[in-house]
Amino acid sequence: MKKICVLLCLILFFEGTYARKKQEVKQDDRMWWCETAYKIAYPVLDALSKGELKQRLPIEAVSPEQRRKYAHLEAFGRLICGIAPWLELGTDETREGQMRGELLTLAKKAIRNAVDPQSPDYMNFTIPSQPLVDAAFLAQGLMRAPTQLWGALDKETQEMVIAALSKTRSFQNNWLLFSGMIESFFLWAGAPWDAMRLDYSLVKHEDWYKGDGVYGDGPDFHWDYYNSFVIQPMLVDIHEVLMSKKRCSVKTYDKIMNRAVRYAQIQERFIAPDGTFPPIGRSLAYRTGCMQTLALMALKHRLPQGVSPAQVRCALTAVAKNMFSAAGTFDEQGWLQIGFAGHQPETGEGYICTGSLYLCSVGFLQLGLSPEDEFWKAPATKWTSQKAWSGDSFPIDHAH
Repeated sequence: MKKICVLLCLILFFEGTYARKKQEVKQDDRMWWCETAYKIAYPVLDALSKGELKQRLPIEAVSPEQRRKYAHLEAFGRLICGIAPWLELGTDETREGQMRGELLTLAKKAIRNAVDPQSPDYMNFTIPSQPLVDAAFLAQGLMRAPTQLWGALDKETQEMVIAALSKTRSFQNNWLLFSGMIESFFLWAGAPWDAMRLDYSLVKHEDWYKGDGVYGDGPDFHWDYYNSFVIQPMLVDIHEVLMSKKRCSVKTYDKIMNRAVRYAQIQERFIAPDGTFPPIGRSLAYRTGCMQTLALMALKHRLPQGVSPAQVRCALTAVAKNMFSAAGTFDEQGWLQIGFAGHQPETGEGYICTGSLYLCSVGFLQLGLSPEDEFWKAPATKWTSQKAWSGDSFPIDHAH
C-alpha cells in the first residue's frame, strides 16, 4: 500500500511538473517578444523622456549629417507605431505588465517633449519632406493606443500634437498615403481635417491596385515589402476610422480588408521552414517591419482561412529570433544598427539612418493581443512552408 501511495505521488508530481513546463513553453514565445520589444524601445523612450534623444541617438547613415535632422522623429514615430497596441493593454502586476507600465510612463513624457517647442528634443516637423512620413507613423501609433497614449495626454499636449502634425501639410510631394494617414488621425481625434487630401490618397491607391492582394507603390509594381511597411496597414487603419465615422461603406471596407488578408496569406507562405524569408527590394534594414501586414491581421483576428494563429506565432517568432539574435544587431549602448540580420551597413540606402530602423517595431503588433489569446496559448504548430517541405498535407494556393 505504501508503495502504491509513493507511486501515485510521483505520478502526480511529474504530471504537475509537465503541466507547468507545458504552460511555460506556451508563455516563452510571448515573453521573448516582450523582452525584445522592451530592449528596442527603452533607449529611445528613456532618452526622449529626459529631453536627451538628440544628444544620445547615434546617427549611422551613408550621409550622417544629412540624415541627422530627420533621425529623431523617425526613431520615435516608428517605434510608437509598432509598440502602441502592446502599451494599450496597460499596466498590471505581472512582469510583462510592469514593463508596459514603465514604457508607458516614458512614452507619455516623450510625446510631450517631441511636440513641445520649448523642449530640447522638439522634433523636426517642417524641414521637407521626410517628417511627413514619420509624423504619419506617429499619428497611426496614437490611434493604435487610444486609451493608454492619446487618451492619457493632457489637453495641452494633445493640442501640441495636432499643431505639430499640421505643419506637415506644407509639403508638396507624392507621398499621398502619409498625408491621408495624418488627415484620418485628425478626423479620429476630432480636429479639423482635409477631406480632399484623404480622399485623393485613397483614390490613387485604388488606381494603383495590381490584383491578388498587392498594390503598386505608385503606378508601377516593385518587388519589395512596402505593402507591409506602409500601404496595406495604413489603408486598413484609415478605413477603420472612416467606418467609425460612417464615411465608408461596408463593401469598401471589406474590399480593403480582404486584400490585406490575402497579402498576409502570401507573407505567411514566404516564411521558409528555418524562419527566413526572401531579402528582396528596398529598405530591408527595417527588419521585422517586412511582416507588419501579417502581424496586423493576427492582431485583428483576421488571419486567412486555414492559417491558424499558432502557426503565425511560430513563424513570426522564428523570423524575429533569426534577426534580433544576429551579432551586431544592437550596438554596445543598445541602439539598433543598420542591417537585415546583423550589422550590414551596405543594406542601408541613402535615406536610411539609425532612426529609420525602428520601423522593425511594427512587426510586434501581435503583442497587442491578450496573453490569454489563442495566438499565444495554442500549442506550437508548423507553418505552411514547414508542412510543405516535410511531406505533410498543406493547402494549395490560388490567386484571389
